[in-house]
Amino acid sequence: MAKDDKSGKNDQSDTSGKKQGGGKSGEDESAADVRTLLRVPPGGGPVKLKTYDTSGTPGGPQDKKRALAETAAMGLRLAELQEKLFAQSSAGDPRAMLFVLQGMDTSGKGGTVKHVVGQFNPAGLRMRAFKAPTDEEKQNPFLWRIRKALPEPGEIGIFDRSHYEDVLIVRVRNLVPRATWSKRYSVINRFEQSLADDGVSIVKVFLHVGYDEQRDRLLARLDNPDKHWKFNAGDIAERALWPAYQEAYEAALERCSTDAAPWYLVPADRKWYRNWAISKLLLEHLELMDPAYPKGDFDVEESRAQLLKT
Repeated sequence: MAKDDKSGKNDQSDTSGKKQGGGKSGEDESAADVRTLLRVPPGGGPVKLKTYDTSGTPGGPQDKKRALAETAAMGLRLAELQEKLFAQSSAGDPRAMLFVLQGMDTSGKGGTVKHVVGQFNPAGLRMRAFKAPTDEEKQNPFLWRIRKALPEPGEIGIFDRSHYEDVLIVRVRNLVPRATWSKRYSVINRFEQSLADDGVSIVKVFLHVGYDEQRDRLLARLDNPDKHWKFNAGDIAERALWPAYQEAYEAALERCSTDAAPWYLVPADRKWYRNWAISKLLLEHLELMDPAYPKGDFDVEESRAQLLKT
């Protein structure tokens, strides 16, 4: 059965020198925000996923109960900031947010959408789950379908998988020549820089789940008939390609973590930490955007007086 809590382990007991998050290791985590702790440093050199602890809780609460309470509390603030972001677009503010979720099968992309994104008002969301490209999409550049799904001003866009599939599965499965996918890293960086220049705050999250944890979660789906719809026999074959996928993710994290759009590496074995960390990441980014309700362009007292006459 998949292990949600892992409360029997001390968070530091089995790390064997592994990093706890994307950016820092062995430092005072309480002094840093989650953006700093989980950020994959741009230009920081090769990324080795095996050095990161998938069950770590960098910067987070030390137990599930407290994490759940803090996540719920953050939900209220997230909803407030989302409403302000949406409202200010009515006054011409062009800013938006794009939240990109990537990770191996069972890493928790769907769970994140349910438990974290579910706290937002759907009216201000633009969500897209990217599957295998359609025949029409194959006839166009790989970013064509991505551009069509981008958030409008005031919206928060959610990508469940994304343009990174075009340097991940296509690389592992040899769906296009190496000469093709190898050029896409720089194309992606330029694309994301252009979004940032246009006022889009980009939050890219890699959910880092462990190999054994993935097996346990797949077994849990087999054990529960109500979860059989989530199981695909192809998932077993994909596990045989785990090293190749890890290598592909390492390349994407290294080559596409930029100042304009850094990657955040979130340990995903503990679902309660995953939800807490992503809530905190989104909250920190929205607070940096500092959206505000626009001022009305009318005379309040005059409007009140006219309304009272009706």
